[in-house]
Order: sequence, then structure tokens, then C-alpha cells
Amino acid sequence: MQNLVNKVALITGASKGIGYGIAEALVKQGIKVAITSRSQESADEAAKKLSSLDGEVLAIAADVKDYESQQKAVEQIIAKWGQIDFLIANAGVGHFAPIDEIDIKDWNDTIDTNLTGVFYSVKAAIPALKNSEGYIITISSLAGTNFFPEASAYNASKFGLTGFSQAIMLDLRKYGIKVTTIMPGSVATHFNEHEPDQNADAWKIQPEDIGQMVSDLLHMNPRVLPSKIEVRPTKTSN
Repeated sequence: MQNLVNKVALITGASKGIGYGIAEALVKQGIKVAITSRSQESADEAAKKLSSLDGEVLAIAADVKDYESQQKAVEQIIAKWGQIDFLIANAGVGHFAPIDEIDIKDWNDTIDTNLTGVFYSVKAAIPALKNSEGYIITISSLAGTNFFPEASAYNASKFGLTGFSQAIMLDLRKYGIKVTTIMPGSVATHFNEHEPDQNADAWKIQPEDIGQMVSDLLHMNPRVLPSKIEVRPTKTSN
């Protein structure tokens, strides 16, 4: 099992939901965690809760749709801790409507956040990850291989993200950088303006489940690379 104490992780979109669940799991492993959110207030609030677990946490306001913003986030982390070992590209949005009704702004927001935003995060972090022979984990979705109605933008972004993740896995292996994409099904989060309900959402994957999965991946022997992981709830809403 890998010793992760004092390693450094950057997690995008980590003020709540899956990102927060991952941050919480990594802080408990002794990893120094930088979390980003478009809102400094939201990032600070999440960092305060995470710090109560006796972890080192850095809160950064950054928008994955802005490459310079991602570069500055990386610079802040390097200035504070001198390294980045893990990038968890989690930030994502969802806009759902039939193709004849979807707004162009919503289409662009989905693609720019879920696909181009991951490209920006990866591109900004690669120099640091080369130095550490680090690990990139992208959070895709089962919607990255399974299409469904009223999801043209979301399907396009997640199909693209799954392909992007597998392609960069091949590009970066020569530098000792590993890449895995996790593809969850239904997760109990605030995604798409949903308010999680402890009872109604009990059947779903919980954010801490994804956090445990990320922790397990980071603990694996470096010779092993699970490149794509699909994860579903064991039960259904019915």
C-alpha cells in the first residue's frame, strides 16, 4: 500500500458533492488538499469543514472554463507546498433538454465545463505532475458510454471526457503519470440543482463512496493502472 502522507492533491469543484467527498477521503489519508470552486466563499466554507479533520487544506477560487485561472491555481499550490501529486478533475455541470429546445448558452456551458475545463486543468497541472510522476483521475459518468434522451450536451461532454481521459492515459504513461476515469451512475449530490435527501437518495451512490474509490486507486501498487471504472448503485429507485 502506498504511503500518501504529505502528498498533495488538487481537486476541482470540491466545495460540495462528489468533489467534497473525495477531498474528505484524501484529507483523512494525510494528503494535503487544494480545493477549487468558482466561489471563494464556498471554497473557504468547505475548507473550514475539512480542516476540522486535522488536515492541511487550501481553498482557491478558480473557474475550470478559464485556462489562466487553472494556471494560477497550480501556481498557488506550488508556492504553498512545492508539488502536486494528484489531480482530481471533478468539476462538472448538467443542462438537460431536447435538442430542439436546448439553449446555446447551456450547450456551451456543458461542453466548456465538463470537457474543455478538464483539458485546461490537466494542461495546467502537467508540468508539476511530470515532476512527481503523479496521478490524474477524471470524474466522467455512465453517460459517457450510455446515451439517453434530453442529454445531447451532457452525453457529448461525457463521451468526450471518457475518450479524452483514455487518450491522455496513453500520452502520459511515458512520464510515469497514471490516468484513470471514474464513471459513476446515480450519485446523491447537488448536481443539476438537486437537493440530496437522506431517505429518498439512500439507494444512490454516496459522495463518500467515490471518495473511497479514489483513495483506493491512489493506494494501489504503481505498476497497476485501472484505466476506466464504471460504478453503479446496487439497487434502483424502485
